[in-house]
Amino acid sequence: MYEEFTQNRIAELRMQKNVSARELSLALGQNSSYINQIENRKALPSLQGLFYICEYFGITPQQFFDSSDPCPARLAQLTEELKGLDEETLTHIAALVHRLADSR
Repeated sequence: MYEEFTQNRIAELRMQKNVSARELSLALGQNSSYINQIENRKALPSLQGLFYICEYFGITPQQFFDSSDPCPARLAQLTEELKGLDEETLTHIAALVHRLADSR
């Protein structure tokens, strides 16, 4: 169960970032087929490898395994940007988010 989720999640995050499996593999300091092997269900990353993958995408392992969040890196970035806003602005943004969520 977690094996398939892990493999699919890496592919999903990689596509969101618009990076090839080869580019990601090399950025992680691995051989050029490392991510391809994971996504094709021939291997799984070690725990340390998973931490490096999370670091590459700018997310925590918790965000990686949160299947209810399809765009964890973007949400993490937005959260950081929101931290610098004042209360009034956050109230307006919250109202907008509620309106958008209700219109889905």
